[in-house]
Amino acid sequence: MRDLTAGVSARTSADRRVALFVPSLTGGGAERALLEIARGLVRRGVSVDLVVTRSGGALWGAVPEDVRLINLKSWKTPTCLPALIRYIGRERPAVLVSTLELGNLTALLAKKFFTRKLYLVARQDSMYTALRRTQGFALRTAQRLLKRLLPAADAIVAVSSGVAEDLKRVAPRAAGLVRIVPNPVVTPALVEQAALPVAHPWFDDQRTPVILTAGRLDIAQKDQPTLLKAFAEVLKSHPARLIVLGEGPDRAGLTALTRELRIREHVDFAGFRANPFAYMARARVFVLSSVHEGLPTVLIEAMACGAPVVSTDCPCGPREILEGGKWGRLVPVGDWQALAGAIRDTLDRPPARERLIARARHYSAAASLERHLELIRSAIQAAPGNAR
Repeated sequence: MRDLTAGVSARTSADRRVALFVPSLTGGGAERALLEIARGLVRRGVSVDLVVTRSGGALWGAVPEDVRLINLKSWKTPTCLPALIRYIGRERPAVLVSTLELGNLTALLAKKFFTRKLYLVARQDSMYTALRRTQGFALRTAQRLLKRLLPAADAIVAVSSGVAEDLKRVAPRAAGLVRIVPNPVVTPALVEQAALPVAHPWFDDQRTPVILTAGRLDIAQKDQPTLLKAFAEVLKSHPARLIVLGEGPDRAGLTALTRELRIREHVDFAGFRANPFAYMARARVFVLSSVHEGLPTVLIEAMACGAPVVSTDCPCGPREILEGGKWGRLVPVGDWQALAGAIRDTLDRPPARERLIARARHYSAAASLERHLELIRSAIQAAPGNAR
């Protein structure tokens, strides 16, 4: 993998390149999905640029060697607009695929600077309305502008039916552009990594089950306090331990809450792990306590590793993935008592691992990549100068 700047020399027009634009390579689900899309495209012979606002992030070292990494070297996503415009002008990609709200907004603004056709696919990974309620003033302002600009995209990928319906409500003029394409989640690499050993002593004690959660330590969206309160209740009747994978701004507050609940010795904030799947494969229960999601890939990943799952019935994704509770228990958002009960029931009566693994295959990377390829093929065929 080569880290190049936005000032690289132009290629010939015959090079029908696809650019994937993501603000950063933090360890989130949207970033992981875009990396998997990049990996799948290059395997199918597509030339791919991965364009990022800035360097660094937990996934920086996970960019495939055959993907050209373009670092726009901007501190904030909105300020990278001039650099993104220069990149598009020089490299002239046939298709630009953007993700996350600020990434989509910046890409839509960049598109306005080109008289020639730039085919833009905007990927929406979360519910627009849920994000608007929980984010700060600056991001809410950006989202209002994004709502107006979305109709300028050539296609909008919604990762779940709930996200698609939400987009159609908030941006009805863009409704005809929305396509439902789940993230590429279940891959052969995931299965291989799940079988690898885990250097964590808690898995050596077969008598004490390990409960697992994974995600950004962000109380506003992930609501880990509800999980910690539920876990404290579970400990009253079941010996157990809780491992929390992920980093984020609320780590200190969550750690303080474990002391307040007197469960600190039973909880390990293990941070970001490049291979969370080995943890999932050994967990007795995987819990998602979110307030809102789009398509929670960690829930699918846990099922693909055979872990029984419990989730809040948040908008949106969990109900769709679990088919209304067929594959795992759903509880009301913020209800720690109901969550505790669901965890206890799952510990006592776990579902068959094979059934969970089979359900997770519905979200295979191969199926998702084929849908993305359909959009990209259409774009390249329609791109100006394709016959040159």
